[in-house]
Amino acid sequence: MYRTVIFDLDGTLLDTLDDLTDAVNHALSAFGLPLRTKEEVRVFVGNGIANLIKRAIGYEHPKFEEVLQEFRVFYGEHCKDKTKEYAGITPLLKELKARGVKTAVVSNKADFAVKKLAAEYFPDLLETAVGENEAAGIAKKPAPDSLFAVMKQLNAENATTVYVGDSEVDIQTANNAGVACISVVWGFKDERFLKENGAKTLVSAPEEILGFCEV
Repeated sequence: MYRTVIFDLDGTLLDTLDDLTDAVNHALSAFGLPLRTKEEVRVFVGNGIANLIKRAIGYEHPKFEEVLQEFRVFYGEHCKDKTKEYAGITPLLKELKARGVKTAVVSNKADFAVKKLAAEYFPDLLETAVGENEAAGIAKKPAPDSLFAVMKQLNAENATTVYVGDSEVDIQTANNAGVACISVVWGFKDERFLKENGAKTLVSAPEEILGFCEV
């Protein structure tokens, strides 16, 4: 039974896709570049905002840095305009807290946005929430660095820690860290894709996660 549950954010705890799409298209529009559909952005997310923008405008684009900065500024101001938590997430986090299970977020999303959204939607329900911070020498997922850092902060052991996410990156991160993984099917990637990418334990509703955790 798990005593520490660490979550991905986008597509796992929060549906952020509309705000991400709006921010991408704002940045693209500012430089006269073709806009992207919501489904295209769904495919692009998961490896940090730099890769999101590279995929949206094409690799080696001369305006990459400017578009990225435009995205960062706009998204920082509008990251919760349309974002909403998935049904059942707050009750799940409250029950985990009541059981004494430690919870946290580790995401490839920009650290400033992770902290802002976690504080807005889940105040007092998470021990900590960290995002991408490669500038500090912490490699982003699927490298296990950020997961290890949070586990150390929580005094968590590999055998009783599980990482919960909605993508192949999350599966790879858990594998690289030597911890179990639970894949959710309500997020940005569907069940078939997750299974094809190594998912072994899947859940279709947040409350199912309680069955794996200490009572």
